[in-house]
Amino acid sequence: MGRKRRARRMARILAETHPDAHCELDHGNALQLAVATILSAQCTDKRVNEVTPKLFARYPTAADYAGADRAELEQLIKPTGFFRNKTTSLINLGQALVERYDGEVPGRLTDLVTLPGIGRKTANVILGNAFDVPGITVDTHFQRLVRRWEWTDETDPVKIEHAIGALIEKRDWTMLSHRVIFHGRRVCHARKPACGACTLAAACPAYGTGPTDPLAAKLLKGPRARDLAAAAGVDPDLVPAQAAAADVP
Repeated sequence: MGRKRRARRMARILAETHPDAHCELDHGNALQLAVATILSAQCTDKRVNEVTPKLFARYPTAADYAGADRAELEQLIKPTGFFRNKTTSLINLGQALVERYDGEVPGRLTDLVTLPGIGRKTANVILGNAFDVPGITVDTHFQRLVRRWEWTDETDPVKIEHAIGALIEKRDWTMLSHRVIFHGRRVCHARKPACGACTLAAACPAYGTGPTDPLAAKLLKGPRARDLAAAAGVDPDLVPAQAAAADVP
């Protein structure tokens, strides 16, 4: 019970720390979210969001992807990297949706993971954000943080998903995923976490992995960086202007 109590306490603090947490891939429906998530592999959400408005306008339905001209589609998504493989995934996804689901994205995990380009992580993103079905998204940030926080010792993403699911109420799974990812991008960085400006400091078993003095506030990133510093009891003026203006990775 010790681990569960600590995990739930930290989850509550994360909810207070990141009230703005949300899916950072812009989308208007389940198909758009599926496409954006496929494009996000080895690419920043910011870059994906720069590409998708024109893409979504050109290909509004699954049938449009199924019948897409490969060269045209490749050109549109080229800035996201690995564009040839991603083009194949998008065309095959469109074809599978048309052939098996009348062009609609299914709302069940067992169906989603059978689709081209859709693994369990992507399926949970779609379920949680397009269908309001609770899901835990084990991306690189989530995996890194829950292990750092000693919520689990597992290394396999599916085992991590199940381990965290046993600690946190199911209704909170989707938002927990967003909050952990937000924290990983803005505060708890891989190489140098901002321990001295982190709201989780008192509960975190990894406190001290990064600098613990108030100058850790310089490591905070994003438009709410000064709010994050203040929430941790640190002078927000220690956050450099460029950090508050910096793109979140």
